[in-house]
Amino acid sequence: MDMKYGIQKTEEEWKKSLTPEEYYVLRQKGTERPFTGQYNLHFENGDYFCKACNAKLFESQHKFESGCGWPSFDQAVEGAIEYIRDTSHGMIRTETVCANCGGHLGHVFNDGPQETTGQRYCINSVSIGFDPSEE
Repeated sequence: MDMKYGIQKTEEEWKKSLTPEEYYVLRQKGTERPFTGQYNLHFENGDYFCKACNAKLFESQHKFESGCGWPSFDQAVEGAIEYIRDTSHGMIRTETVCANCGGHLGHVFNDGPQETTGQRYCINSVSIGFDPSEE
């Protein structure tokens, strides 16, 4: 268990509370295949939350179509994301994890819309859920 996160579970507890695909992405830092995730082309109004702990991560007004094959956001909810230097696969990237439970979400890049933040949060659909707004 990583004691720096608010949500504390053993790996066995995570395996029981997540589907095999969710466990692979959120706990083992896996990636879903591009263009396969349910939220890639999803543009309803509402909030996106961590599939592992239900913490609010992103708001729909910050979602955009980047063409990368994964849900993309130009901004996260303040304090919801932890940023970790990732040097795997021969690249230098910034991994994004849920600040509440440490679940792997994806990566953030500096090639997003310049008219907003310039950032592109490239997020696995399987690591997030969606709560529609009442609007």
